[in-house]
Amino acid sequence: MPCTSQPNLTQVQQARMAEAVRRLETALGNNSASLVVGASGSIAFKGWNDREGVSDLCAYRKLAASNSAALRRAIMRAEAMGAKINPRAIAAGVHSHDSGHTWSTH
Repeated sequence: MPCTSQPNLTQVQQARMAEAVRRLETALGNNSASLVVGASGSIAFKGWNDREGVSDLCAYRKLAASNSAALRRAIMRAEAMGAKINPRAIAAGVHSHDSGHTWSTH
């Protein structure tokens, strides 16, 4: 499923995707999900299973756009482990389909 900003989504799809992003924000806030930073500086969410087809990068962009405090804290925790987020890698679409175990640009 495309990112929530795609014009061809039905209202039901948009609502489900928005709810999935809200659930992620809640999970980040209560530490049941976490942000993982790859070697390239892109991100993935570990522990977020009920995503309704929303990609990690899409969710990251939605939460960043809303200035989510839970996302900011998750970023600080992840970057404290050593790797820093690279906005260029995120913009290029570097992503993972397995919570950060492998990374791809497809």
